[in-house]
Amino acid sequence: MSDQAQQKTAIVTGAGGDIGRAICVELAKDGFAVLALDIAQEPNDETIRQVREAGGKGEALICDILDADDRAKMVEAGRALGAISLLVNNVGAITAESLQQATVENFQQDFKINQLGAFACFKAIEQDLIANKGVLTNIASVNGLGVFGHPGYSAAKASLIHFTRLVAVEYGKYGIRANAIAPGTVRTQAWDERAKKNPQVFEDAKRWYPLQRVADPVDIAKVVSFISSPAAAAISGACLPVDCGLTAGQAELAGTFAQSEDY
Repeated sequence: MSDQAQQKTAIVTGAGGDIGRAICVELAKDGFAVLALDIAQEPNDETIRQVREAGGKGEALICDILDADDRAKMVEAGRALGAISLLVNNVGAITAESLQQATVENFQQDFKINQLGAFACFKAIEQDLIANKGVLTNIASVNGLGVFGHPGYSAAKASLIHFTRLVAVEYGKYGIRANAIAPGTVRTQAWDERAKKNPQVFEDAKRWYPLQRVADPVDIAKVVSFISSPAAAAISGACLPVDCGLTAGQAELAGTFAQSEDY
């Protein structure tokens, strides 16, 4: 068997963003050849630069995951690196902030990017994952578990979580594992616009997190590394919050209900 055939390859969408970049670097450290997908050239090139700086192997590909021709290029580029063994659906985008602002077009866009694109990428490499007993790891959100604003995005992420379960159940017989990760607030450039409106946005957010902090991209990448590795061989169909305790409950609210300062 050739070295290329033995080389495990990971495809990561949205690789030019802070979370995607951290995931790519972490997976490279795990020994994956990384195919970084993004619609923007410059940030994607920076991701691969960091992958190689970390001693890893990888290639950047400009790719619109909703375009069939681009997905075909994704498959070709992934196979050129080695055996496609992992897909990390990390692309995410947000439109309207509330239902009252939202339009039908907003919801359609949110579902296309956050859910349909993930499904399309999975279908494109379905046979590769079957042949290689691969792994699907979807980056969802706590917004898919509760109401935290941005309704179209939230509904799409909830759908992504259920799609994860569908894959886990139907494709388990092929040895494919599928899991979702649900980050809470993550300190990324995506928050820049909100920080312009309120420079204290991260400080304000901390009050709702039991750990009194928000996550960093590396926090998410470390969990992707674990859940996608043989160390998690018996985990499939799960959605793991990486949210500094947000979905467990709020100490401030618990203290109000219990009338105790211990919270």
